[in-house]
Amino acid sequence: MPSIKTVENYLSGQVLLIDKPLNWTSFQVVNKLRWEIRQTFNIKKIKVGHAGTLDPLATGLLIICTGKMTKQIDSFQGQIKEYTGTIVLGSTTPSYDLETEINNTFSTSHLTPDLIKETVNQFIGEIDQFPPIFSALKKEGKRLYEYARAGEKVDIKSRKITIQTFEITSIENLNIHFRVVCSKGTYIRSLAHDFGKALNCGGHLSSLRRTKIGEFSVIDAVNIDDFIESLPKNT
Repeated sequence: MPSIKTVENYLSGQVLLIDKPLNWTSFQVVNKLRWEIRQTFNIKKIKVGHAGTLDPLATGLLIICTGKMTKQIDSFQGQIKEYTGTIVLGSTTPSYDLETEINNTFSTSHLTPDLIKETVNQFIGEIDQFPPIFSALKKEGKRLYEYARAGEKVDIKSRKITIQTFEITSIENLNIHFRVVCSKGTYIRSLAHDFGKALNCGGHLSSLRRTKIGEFSVIDAVNIDDFIESLPKNT
């Protein structure tokens, strides 16, 4: 449980470690915490922002900055991140995760644990990665997912990212559990898609959890309800 803070603490700047729940957008978490802080302390305005978006279907560490600490958001966003999750082999989705339905299935009869573990090595180090079309990146003033949902094709450029660690932690049939340590700008959904493509069987992300950002760990994060409970009452 986080320690009780005063309105001066939040205005001067706090770094809050939140364990983002499933099906919440990062923006919804920011809005909820901002509203709760404003209501608790009866203030009209306070800066609140997050340091690195998590998709609605992802859970885990979200760094929330308040007040003057929002100036540090860029530095937090640039730090190395760690994720755990599951890739399902043998099928693909347009969004590269479970936001959209499976659109193609492929044979997996050629797969072996050794092949799966060896293929990981193709993705270690600096690589070129194409962001998913279902993403919030902007092109010509529109989010990429707006083009995708309208069925419009759009040219997406690859960008350089760095994968420090890509570890297969366990294999359960076609469910590949992994841990990834990567640079800013890495899309784990794209990594799942590209990994399946490299294995000639397709793949998509079925679960994702961010466990670390720099020195910050989800072990030290609190859920939204616990944060709200920590706010002082009757102020």
